Amino acid sequence: MGQETEIIAFGSCLRQWAEQPVWQGVNSVNPKAFIFTGDNVYSDVGPYLQQPLPARIQQAYKDLAFSPEFNAFLQNIEQQNGGIYASWDDHDYGSNDGGAEFAYRAEAKQYFADFFQLDPAAIGSSPELGIYHSNYFTVSGLRVQLLVLDTRSYRSPIKRSVNASACTPTGIVANRDPEATVLGAAQWAWLANELQQPADIRLLVSSIQVLATEHCFEKWQNFPQERQRLFNVLKGSQANGLILLSGDRHLAEIAKADIGLPYPLYEVTSSGLNSAVGLNSPAANEKNTLRLSAKPILVNNFGSIEIRRNGQHIELALQIRDVNGQVLQETLLDLRSLR
Repeated sequence: MGQETEIIAFGSCLRQWAEQPVWQGVNSVNPKAFIFTGDNVYSDVGPYLQQPLPARIQQAYKDLAFSPEFNAFLQNIEQQNGGIYASWDDHDYGSNDGGAEFAYRAEAKQYFADFFQLDPAAIGSSPELGIYHSNYFTVSGLRVQLLVLDTRSYRSPIKRSVNASACTPTGIVANRDPEATVLGAAQWAWLANELQQPADIRLLVSSIQVLATEHCFEKWQNFPQERQRLFNVLKGSQANGLILLSGDRHLAEIAKADIGLPYPLYEVTSSGLNSAVGLNSPAANEKNTLRLSAKPILVNNFGSIEIRRNGQHIELALQIRDVNGQVLQETLLDLRSLR
């Protein structure tokens, strides 16, 4: 018996009004599943700002539903008997950099649930609040646990310095208030419980980056006590096979850190599906000491985890691919090394 290969694909930051050639690349790899990791539409930019809240959030989803490229992707996933899964970030939530203070959380959740065909009562902490949830599916005979975090509905306000030069260009600084939270009490309890469930591979989806600490945009490090709490929960669970997936940044990179698990923690950031910053962006020189490559990937992209199985030997390829499906970056892991 030769090697068997199956792929889980993911991505973020999709401008629903723009061309979406990336779906042809996604279709070319015939993924077993596709995970939207946030900013699946943009409801708070351009002409959408002229429309009232919360209706403009629903309109953004309606506009994506009319994209022929997106519909070709949906048809291909259906033909492959694949699954579609999703989290959200600020622009599909409905408020740039928004958190728990957003007045239309309940309506945003309903639109999200309608679009991705989810039961509002089965996600989040109530039918009206939150979208965190878990899913299980089988790939190459392996039980995959998908843990979808909600970093918006319960999140405390971001802190900004009165001196914008404190962290250019946003002025965002660490919120060290001991009461500040990213996930909220109910979601923290849910996550700790879910990590006790059996799985061969665990994909933890965070719409914002977890490992990166040096850039001045949204990230877990803006709430350092919550970032450490996440690491403590992961360490305490001793959960095997865990990989982080994230988006938001309009660039792509693979990072690696030692947080005290029995194995290194990898994070694959893929962004944007059709909205990457481009090769001339200042982000080309952005520091991330945990990044495995010298520079981030600045062109439109999607991420993939290629599961290669030959008998009992299982290799995971963490990948960033371009809009044609070609691999731009790859990190190979023996699944046994994530135990």
